[in-house]
Parts: sequence; structure tokens; C-alpha cells
Amino acid sequence: MLRDIRIESGAFDPHRIASDLARECPEAGGIASFLGAVRAGGGVEALELSHYEPITLAGMEALADDASTRFDLMGLAMIHRIGHMVPGDPIVCVAAASRHRRDAIEAIDFCMDHLKSAAWFWKRELRSEGAGSAWHWIEPREQDYSDKDRWKK
Repeated sequence: MLRDIRIESGAFDPHRIASDLARECPEAGGIASFLGAVRAGGGVEALELSHYEPITLAGMEALADDASTRFDLMGLAMIHRIGHMVPGDPIVCVAAASRHRRDAIEAIDFCMDHLKSAAWFWKRELRSEGAGSAWHWIEPREQDYSDKDRWKK
């Protein structure tokens, strides 16, 4: 199975990730992808993600292993950005290729539900407030934990 699991400190092209997966998995009948981007609005000026690489990358690899065991995949790509980003910048891209669409779609949903609630990344937003701006830490929401819990066997 083709795997591309990585952390990027700079911009990445999410369209290329899905097209590379399609090219490398020509027998796939279903290729799905999800792109998460920095939200505009709410006074958000920037997003900053930090992490501890030995734990983060190992966690992402283990998540990819789990997804590969649960779903009939031909390929899986999981790219997560760290560092300073502005509204519109891609943060995360998960793409999956399978013989049929359902496995690809569910694999992406499974990976994203785990990425949203895993403690591998520390996120904070710079938001405009009155005459200035301030950083605010972002914690997973209760819904993020519920989404992840639905995958328990």
C-alpha cells in the first residue's frame, strides 16, 4: 500500500496530494480527500501549530496503520502543517484510495476524527480584539472527542 505520512513546516499543495495518489493507485475506483484550512472570520489573523516531532510523527504513523487495518485501502496520504499560517492556508490534507468509495471516505473520516482530538499538536489563534490582537489556545471540543469515540470497537 502506498503511504505518504508527513509533517510540513511550509505550504503544501493539497491538490497534488490527491492527484499523486490517483496516479500511484490506478486500480482505485474511489479516491477521496479532505482539506482543512485556517478559517477566516471571528477576528482570526493567524494560526500557529507546534508539536513534538518524535511523538507526533509516530502517532500519525500509528493512525495510518490503524486506518489501513480497518479499511481496504490502496493508498493513504496524511499531511499536517506546523508553524505560522494565515486564513485560507491549508493545515491538513488526508487522502485515501480504495477499490470502492466507502472505504476511502470512511478512512478519511476516521483519520480526521483522531487528528482533531489527538494531543499531538498545540494550536493557538491570533485574534483581533479591540485595539490590538491576542493569542488564544485552542483545545479540542467535546464534539471532537465524541467523533473519535464512535470508532471504538
